[in-house]
Amino acid sequence: MVGTVLKEQEISMLRGEIEILMHERQSLLDATGAAAVFVASLDSAKLPRSAHQAAKLLARLLNNLPEETLRDALERVNARLVHR
Repeated sequence: MVGTVLKEQEISMLRGEIEILMHERQSLLDATGAAAVFVASLDSAKLPRSAHQAAKLLARLLNNLPEETLRDALERVNARLVHR
C-alpha cells in the first residue's frame, strides 16, 4: 500500500514536471519563431555594423535548428500574428 502511494506521488510529480517542460517549450518556440521572423525581415545593408555579429550568430543558431522545430516555431508565431 505504501509503495503504491509513493508511486502515485512520483507519477504526479513527473506529470507536473512534464507540464512545466511543455510550457517552457511553447515559450521557447514563441521566442524562436519571433527571432526567425525578425531575422528574415532584416535588411543587412541598413543594420548597424555593431549588430552584424549578433545577427549572424542568431541566423546561424536558427539555421542549425531541426527543420521540424523551426516549422513549429514559425507556425506558432504566424498563428499569433494572424489572430491580432
